Parts: sequence; C-alpha cells; structure tokens
Amino acid sequence: MQIQVGWQMAVLAMLLSFVLGMAVAWVYTATYQGLSYSRGFVQTIVLGGIVSCMVMMAIGNDVARGLGLVGALTIIRFRTTLKDTRDMVFAFASLGLGVACGVQAFAVAVAGAVVYSLVALYLGWSSFGSRRQFDAVIRFHIPPTSGADAAASALLRKHCAQFVLINLREASGGKLQEHSYHVKFARPERRAELVSELSRLPGLTDTSVEL
Repeated sequence: MQIQVGWQMAVLAMLLSFVLGMAVAWVYTATYQGLSYSRGFVQTIVLGGIVSCMVMMAIGNDVARGLGLVGALTIIRFRTTLKDTRDMVFAFASLGLGVACGVQAFAVAVAGAVVYSLVALYLGWSSFGSRRQFDAVIRFHIPPTSGADAAASALLRKHCAQFVLINLREASGGKLQEHSYHVKFARPERRAELVSELSRLPGLTDTSVEL
C-alpha cells in the first residue's frame, strides 16, 4: 500500500532537511583545515539533504519505485572524487539527514544533526588524532669552519621550545654545509623574527622554513 504524503508535510520535511543541511555545512566550514576548500562542495552538502529527502518521500514504501530509482542511478556516472575521506563523511551525513526527514523521522534527524555537529566541532577544534610533534623544518647553509652553527643553535634555543637536527650534508662542493632542523616554536607568531635573526648571522645563507 502506497502512503501518500501531503504537500504540507512534504514542504515541512524539505525545509527541515534544508535547515539541518545548513547546520552541517556550517560545521564543515568552521572545522575545515585543508588546502582545497570548495564552495561548491559546501553547497552540495545543503542540496544533497533536500534531494535525498525528496527521493525518500517519492518512493515511500513502494518497492517498484525503489527499484526504478536504483535503475536510474546506474545510468548516471558520478565522476567527481573526494580527496579527503572527511568530506565523504560530511556528504553522507547530509544524505542521512535528508533520508530521516524524508521518512518523517524528524526526531532522529534533529538529534542526529545535533550529535554529529557537536562531535565534528570537538574533533575539529581539539588535537584528537594529531601526532604532529614539530611545527616546521628550518634549513640554512653555513661554512664548515665559520662557527655560525653555535650561534644558530643559540637562536634556536631562544625561539624554539624544541628542535632536533635531522640532516647535515655538504653543499656547493664542500664549501658549505646544509643544516636541517625539526623545530617546535615557543611562540609560532614570531617565527619570522627567528628567520630574520638567522639571516643576519655572518656566513649563514639560504635560510628557509617549511611548515
């Protein structure tokens, strides 16, 4: 037996899926930390929930309609790949909220959106899962007999909470040595000051920082 959904209930369900999708999209934007942010993907999070809500209301409990939807989806080729598995989870969360709204499980949709958003905010703003011990790699060149390495080490002790020499190799045919350090800044906002002071040391050249 096909259950008919009134237009008032349909509008209510889709509006709720829109509101919850906006909340999830805001959480995604607030906690995003990568380098390939996409405005289109954020909008997809919002729109995906509405589409899945509409599809679930259209199918209802009709098996034939469900099979027809599966057949239609096999024709469409989704070629977009998500570089971050976290993006995939946000897209799936949006679709899940839309499905819950589509079957009129409004309590599940609201509770799921609240719990998901709170957990995502906690994970995004905490250090959970992070194993990063150092902030950057600092490299510079000095002559082997200049004595600038001691002065450079003194500056690193001044500006860094922790530093470790990770590589020391010859450069320019043995005329210079390249020093590479893993560093953890005592005050990250003053890393430019460290680079400036290192660059002013006599004989020290080619100072670079890789974050």
